[in-house]
Amino acid sequence: MKIKEFIGSTVLDKNANEVGKVDNIDFDTETGKIETITLTLQKNIFSRDELEINFEDIATIGAYVILNKEITKEVEEEAEEAETVEIEIENEE
Repeated sequence: MKIKEFIGSTVLDKNANEVGKVDNIDFDTETGKIETITLTLQKNIFSRDELEINFEDIATIGAYVILNKEITKEVEEEAEEAETVEIEIENEE
């Protein structure tokens, strides 16, 4: 699998619940091994949160990235509470 195919992959936790999508990959510059991946957790159209996962927490990489741990809704809810986005649209006349 090429890195560009890995970015954007759907991530599932060990219970097959969709967690998010791969947004970024951090490598060890000396060994070339993946250290962490950053997931994007989509909240709504205008906001999103990120979750960093250690490579050791990945069980399988294929059509989906499957984690060997459970990601609970509490983590997602905490992420939702961490950021509030307000949008104001003004009409120019």
